[in-house]
Amino acid sequence: MALPTPPAVGTAMLPPDTYAGQVVVVTGGGTGLGKAMAIEFARAGAAVAIVSRKPDHREAGIAAIESVGGRAIGVEVDVRDSEAVSAMFDQVEQGLGPADVLVNNAAGNFPVQATKMSPNAWRSVVDIVLNGTFLCSTEFARRAIARDAPGAILNIGATYSWTGGPGTAHSAAAKAGVTNLTQSLAVEWAPKGIRVNCLAPGRFPHGDLPEVLLKRQDPEADAKRIPAGRVGELHELGYAATFMCSPYAAYLSGHTLVLDGANWLRRGLTMPEFTPIDEQFP
Repeated sequence: MALPTPPAVGTAMLPPDTYAGQVVVVTGGGTGLGKAMAIEFARAGAAVAIVSRKPDHREAGIAAIESVGGRAIGVEVDVRDSEAVSAMFDQVEQGLGPADVLVNNAAGNFPVQATKMSPNAWRSVVDIVLNGTFLCSTEFARRAIARDAPGAILNIGATYSWTGGPGTAHSAAAKAGVTNLTQSLAVEWAPKGIRVNCLAPGRFPHGDLPEVLLKRQDPEADAKRIPAGRVGELHELGYAATFMCSPYAAYLSGHTLVLDGANWLRRGLTMPEFTPIDEQFP
């Protein structure tokens, strides 16, 4: 027997006005997990800024928000550029108002052997995942502190930030930095009324992955490897995100929530057959 599935898509987890009058910024919010979280913030009453480098991603995010009756704008930004990040928040304020919640979802990842990874590939992933999270978070915090307003930041982590993993030297190291950064900023900014948490998703299949990862996506096979007996459904990731940033989690800060059906804890004396990285990704 698998773990029960969540309530149907569209079922409210929080009161529909939980985020009424609030502005939520979601980096990388036009596709995949970012879009799923953005939709649930919109269902709970938030105006959402879909932040992405790509116009088609921004358009997809806005369309998804509007399809559930929400309000959204798209803003272009490269999270690796501090001046661009500042300009992005200016545009959000002009279009929707000051940001109350920030979801640092923008990421870069592709499987590659460490010995075959170029310096530019390393820098690119670390810049987006770790430096981008830092730049967006500090700009958000400076603005919230200046107007004496509370705020909530949700960073998107990964379970392999604790374990590492073959083919993920760049992203695992960057995500480990995000986990640690979450804890540091939570302590530093709690006196300012700003909460900082992290959400580490497991398997949530979607169609917006890079082709090399999309080919390896197999929900039925994954379900057999996960203690929960199933993969995650996108909207239940949104449930977790909206709760963690909501007033109902007002005492929650510095925490990393793993949402993966207990999969990352699965260990035993007999492990699956080991396949070297150069055979997985020649």
